[in-house]
Amino acid sequence: MLRLLLLVALLLPLGGAHASGLDALHSFIAGTASAQGEFVQKVYDRKHKLTQEASGTLAFMRPGRFRWTYAKPYAQLIVGDGSKVWVYDADLNQVTVRRLDRALGSSPAALLAGSNEIERAFKLTDRGEKDGLEWVEAQPRDKESNFETIRMGFGFSGLEIMELADSFGQTTVLKFTALRRNPTLDMALFRFVPPKGADVVGD
Repeated sequence: MLRLLLLVALLLPLGGAHASGLDALHSFIAGTASAQGEFVQKVYDRKHKLTQEASGTLAFMRPGRFRWTYAKPYAQLIVGDGSKVWVYDADLNQVTVRRLDRALGSSPAALLAGSNEIERAFKLTDRGEKDGLEWVEAQPRDKESNFETIRMGFGFSGLEIMELADSFGQTTVLKFTALRRNPTLDMALFRFVPPKGADVVGD
């Protein structure tokens, strides 16, 4: 499940209050080139039972560069270098690599990675205010996408919560904290070299 979400790091609009979720989304596309912060991720099954919990840090630089680090419950590193996506599982000492365009598809990251013409890949719907947040829903136009809906809740600090309903009946909830908008990031964050002896599979 973690790999299904390997590109969510790109979905971090930050800024002030917005009139609607759609306004917040479009504001990010226009004004956020990079971001850095922390996250907590929880996965629930179709019966709403918590099945997985993880946390870590992230950084991204549009378009297509990101670093998503899972610290708990086990170590995993996901790096997008602008042309490829690298997933490193430390416990298995295994690296999976895919071309960036193939990895994106109609994933959550495709909302904001690379092209700004997001409505070609997603149908966007404003869902109004709930629990103090303004919500927008994105439905992938690609019927083969792993995700059926992606809901984003925006508050004063920008994107605070994402809810992702996948084709397996699971719901993943991501909560973001300590987010910084447009920090100066070292390009070395977005480079990955497979560790010596690691098994490399993929494109």
